[in-house]
Amino acid sequence: MWIRHIWAVALALLVAAPAAAEDVTTFTLENGLEVVVIEDHRAPAVTHMVWYRVGAADEKPGVSGVAHYLEHLMFKGTEEIAPKEFSRIVEANGGSDNAFTSQDYTAYFQRIAADRLGLVMGMEADRMRNLVLSEADAATERAVILEERSQRTDSDPAALFSEQRMAAQFLNHPYGIPIIGWRHEMEQLSLQDALDWYRLYYAPNNAILIVAGDVEPAEVRRLAEEHYGPLEPSANLPERRRTSEPPQLAERRIEFSDPRVAQPYVVRSYLAPERNAGAQEEAAALTMLADLLGGNQQTSVLGRKLSFETQVALYTSAFYDAVSLDASTFGLAIVPAPGVSLAEAEAALDAAIAEFLAEGVDAAQFERIKTQIRADEIYARDSVDGLARRYGAALTSGLTVADVQAWPDVLEGVTEADVMAAAAEVFDKRRAVTGWLMQAEAGGSPEPEATPDPAAADPVEVMQ
Repeated sequence: MWIRHIWAVALALLVAAPAAAEDVTTFTLENGLEVVVIEDHRAPAVTHMVWYRVGAADEKPGVSGVAHYLEHLMFKGTEEIAPKEFSRIVEANGGSDNAFTSQDYTAYFQRIAADRLGLVMGMEADRMRNLVLSEADAATERAVILEERSQRTDSDPAALFSEQRMAAQFLNHPYGIPIIGWRHEMEQLSLQDALDWYRLYYAPNNAILIVAGDVEPAEVRRLAEEHYGPLEPSANLPERRRTSEPPQLAERRIEFSDPRVAQPYVVRSYLAPERNAGAQEEAAALTMLADLLGGNQQTSVLGRKLSFETQVALYTSAFYDAVSLDASTFGLAIVPAPGVSLAEAEAALDAAIAEFLAEGVDAAQFERIKTQIRADEIYARDSVDGLARRYGAALTSGLTVADVQAWPDVLEGVTEADVMAAAAEVFDKRRAVTGWLMQAEAGGSPEPEATPDPAAADPVEVMQ
């Protein structure tokens, strides 16, 4: 009992004080490469990441999937490093590496001992401008990404359902196109498509280098100037401009049936604003709203109302991705209990939201959510990789270092009135897509081993 009391007091003290900002240094090389150094001297290790300000949503019509395609091809080699040798060298030096593609960015990273930073910098700088590709390479990796689509999307009805919902959500904006690409366009991707993408966007003036861990800013600058400094910038780098979404004037609805579906569910997503540089307050209110409605199955508004009080749901959730270059979405999901139809589940979800809008925020729950968010922000600083990713995703999505460091205070400043104003604004069915994932009558499927999370079906990024 005394131990439990001590831990409770420790947690209270931990979250009572504001979290100190990370020790971050920034500078820009003459060729335009931005560098962010995050010091953390607790362990002699470093995370080295290169983020490019280009992702799937920047692709031209007809070549969907080329951003992810090139991500794979980046491991093929240069004149200095043979194909497949990049990862082998990192592993031989006790490290690990990978890459991932999002709608708004593409990133490559290595985790390695701090005294090997120069090694991975040299290799990453080499392939930034000196990649060597052949027709055979292009054919091999095209087959790989097609198989990846087969395994991750085409064989998963939840992923196909999510893909169709996003296409319905964004009629004109490229967020409606899957990161991995449409299969019929992926099949036509060529070596030239990959090279055009590489030569235009993979340049120091379109990249952000993030180094986090047991490093000194002066040494990082010296190494960055040595390895990345000589690289030529891209002279014809285009302005990052995308087609905009026309005003949505009516709710869109889709129904997707598949015999492989074990557990039907309802998902509704609304167009919602993203975090913007210097103006993060609305996104912070939406972040709090998502936590209040669906952050914890036992204590959230939807969980308590629909899973415990009325017992119409096996599972509920609310989700919102604040970090996005362009408009994002706020989502709600409900997995109905046995014997409850999708129509009944949707009606119960609507009733719960209407009740929330009428009654407002429970003050005690609001304070619990704030305490948990403060704790999460503090605990997040324990992960060097997580910090590097936090800054990389933000900076390639239009935010600044100052925005990242101000975010905890912006969250802390959210009031109950702010949350209700954000809810009243976002919950407009005229800007929503409601989808039903259903089991087709023929075929049948076994019962799922665990309750699925409909929000998890929404792809954020595709890893190599």
